[in-house]
Amino acid sequence: MTTLTEFLGMGGYGAFIWPSYGISAVVLILLVAFSLRRLHRIEADLIPLEQNRKTRRQNKSTKEGAAS
Repeated sequence: MTTLTEFLGMGGYGAFIWPSYGISAVVLILLVAFSLRRLHRIEADLIPLEQNRKTRRQNKSTKEGAAS
């Protein structure tokens, strides 16, 4: 148990090191969460644009076929 206590104490610097690890972990988790949320929002915005593009391509090919 003393080795675990010594490890967690980190030679007297544990009070600085462990909160730093905690803050870093929270920042990384938030970064991943915000990035995923933005990705889903952007993908949702792209769906109507892609459908519009398909519609325009179909209309263009129909007009070209009728013109010839």
